[in-house]
Amino acid sequence: MTENICIIYSHHKLGDLIWQLPYIKAISEHHNISVNLILRKKTQAKNILKDLKHIKNIHYNDFRKGLFYWIDVFRIYKILNKEKYTHVYILDKINKPAISARLARIKNIIGPGIKKQKRWLTNKYFLDEEDWNLNYSEQSQKLLKLNNIKINNFYPKIDIKMESFEETKKKLTYKGKKIAFGVDSFEIYKMWYEENFVKLAEKLYDKKLFDHIYLICGQDKNYVSKKIIENSGKNYFIDCSKLDLIDIIAVLKDSSFFVGNNSGPLNLSAALDVKSFGLFGNTPMSQLKYSKVIPIVPDKYKDNIFTKNREEMKKLTVQNVYDNIIKKL
Repeated sequence: MTENICIIYSHHKLGDLIWQLPYIKAISEHHNISVNLILRKKTQAKNILKDLKHIKNIHYNDFRKGLFYWIDVFRIYKILNKEKYTHVYILDKINKPAISARLARIKNIIGPGIKKQKRWLTNKYFLDEEDWNLNYSEQSQKLLKLNNIKINNFYPKIDIKMESFEETKKKLTYKGKKIAFGVDSFEIYKMWYEENFVKLAEKLYDKKLFDHIYLICGQDKNYVSKKIIENSGKNYFIDCSKLDLIDIIAVLKDSSFFVGNNSGPLNLSAALDVKSFGLFGNTPMSQLKYSKVIPIVPDKYKDNIFTKNREEMKKLTVQNVYDNIIKKL
């Protein structure tokens, strides 16, 4: 019987999905076949992963709670039943897709098996309860190891065909050298302050490292890019808050380097092989162990500590960030 593989991941953050790319590829290589994915629509995976040869189809599901929980169970069941998968891999601990796979009579349902999930799975070996303290990459690594799946490359990588950017190129008419700043985050407490980005830009401009800076942020936080532009009074900033994801990818590929908060665009930039500097002040830097992101942290920074207070980002000084960038360019 020909194998047909589906991989399910329920997290909505772009960065979290990017961290899973090496393990999605490893599963594909293990079975020597392109795989299908079920992901949240918010990840915009159909745009960013469309040129990866080891991914065949992507289905969206929102993984909702409450009354919608069982509606989503049925929706996932319909996808699994229609496609007649032989294997379903679940890369997080939720029960919903495992229940759907059981209803669809999938023979091989593989997941971490933490808490109640294991009752719906077919694999024999599970992660331990204490493994939930591992980061998402380490959890997936252990899951694959338990199932004898070799991981050939631990670093996320996204390939995009240049023809995908033809329409975007018409919009990017700015001449000279460009760099990118990632100025927002899903969690506000991770955001470096706008005035610091303004000061950093001034120092980098004096060093003649750019002619223009792309300001990357979501449309829901376009007040951040506007504040930076207004406070600066310079004409070298380009507001990218209205661009869609494929345009943002083009912007990143058009940049000589990226500096930004611990957020999706930072992980996206690194996966696109753009030199990427990450600003960390109150979140663990250790999560970047399997990333090409270059972390910049304050003096006396303590790793593996979450402090959900934006004030902590003030400890990361402009001079510190600037010195680290110049040293590592």
